[in-house]
Formats: sequence, C-alpha cells, structure tokens
Amino acid sequence: MNAESSQVGDMVDMAQRHYSQAPAHEVLEWVDATFGGRWTVASSMQDAVLIDLAAQVKPDVDVVFLETGYHFAETLGTRDAVEAVYPRVRIRSVRPEFSVAEQDAAEGERLYERAPDRCCHLRKVLPLRSALVGYDAWVTGLRRVDGPGRADTPVVEWDERHGLVKVNPIAAWSDEELQRYIDERGILVNPLMGEGYTSIGCAPCTVKPLPGADLRSGRWAGLNKTECGLHGGKGKV
Repeated sequence: MNAESSQVGDMVDMAQRHYSQAPAHEVLEWVDATFGGRWTVASSMQDAVLIDLAAQVKPDVDVVFLETGYHFAETLGTRDAVEAVYPRVRIRSVRPEFSVAEQDAAEGERLYERAPDRCCHLRKVLPLRSALVGYDAWVTGLRRVDGPGRADTPVVEWDERHGLVKVNPIAAWSDEELQRYIDERGILVNPLMGEGYTSIGCAPCTVKPLPGADLRSGRWAGLNKTECGLHGGKGKV
C-alpha cells in the first residue's frame, strides 16, 4: 500500500469511528467538507429521502439515476417530480451503452430471465462504473434493515471496486425513522410503495413481497439473487 492509499484508508477508518452513530446530516456535512464538489448521490427513485438530506447540505448536488430501460413508469415519474421539487439538484440519468433492443439483438430477448446477473451487469453495474468516474465519494441510501445481506453496512467505507469512498448516511435508520422523516418533511415517495412494493427495481424483476417477508424478497423472486451487483453480491459476471 502506498502512502496515499494509506492516508485514505486512515481517513475512512477515522470517519467510520467518528460518524458511525452520527445524524445523517452531520455525515453529509463531513462529505461535503472533505470532498467539496467531488461527490455524488446514487438514487433508485424509490423515495427522495437521501436527495432531500443531501440537498440541504449541497443544493446543487449531483444525483446519479441508472436509466436501465426497464423501469416502472412510476419510477420515471418520481424522477421527474424530484427534478421539479429540487430544481437545483442535477440529476444524471445514466443509460447503458446499448438500448434494450440492441441488447436483445446481441444477447437474446428477456436476458433478465435467462441470465439476470448478466443483465444487471450490462444495465446497472457498468453504467454506474462510468458514472462515478471523476468523483472521490458516492453516497447511497443503503440501510441495514433492508435485508440480511446489508445488516453490517457501515456508514463510511472504502469502495475497492470503484476506487472511492462510499458513504451510507442512513445505514442505521429503522423503517420507523425513515417513515417519520418522510412524513415530517413531506418527502416524495414512489407511488408503488403505497401499493405494497417494498423494494423497487426494474419492472420485469420486481414483484410485491409476501406479507412478513424480507423487504427485498420481491426482487428477482424465485431466484437465488438479492442484489444487482452495485453493492457487491450477485450481479457480477
């Protein structure tokens, strides 16, 4: 490990120790003070909680939205509503290299059924990798209560895959805390959440979970897959 890498590692370790129990706004204030304009928020447009938090610290914050070509109309509508409510926020709708039709021609139709990891890799993992170039940190809405695979999510970590700091300011939030913030701030929420969806991804791969099931059980239902690969786990090819 070179001196620069060692310094970054020390910074991440210190930040994780200091901010592991800190309020989300304090975490984001540290991000902005540390990285200036070189950070971005990633949002699936399930709700605008993270965007609202970030915009209070940096009103013109960059937001990466992965436009896979398979989203629900409600998700795209939520993105458009966010643009209207937060006019200074800069939403980057990042698209894959190939359209759905081009992917169908090259890989065969309904790749998401035959090889879902491959589909996620092409339409999410690779576009995110490109979208994060030029940033020193990215901020996500990962929460520990979202599922067993996210139970150990730290507030600050080093993202080896992308070579930058990854910050999860609401990692410790419970469902009740999230809902309270939504209610108190009047936060935009994807309409599908009110219809029984608890985790929203691409339309062909998302269903309503069974009552009492894991929040992410409606994603790739029936498959041994709970992650698209953006945060590790399944999704890599």
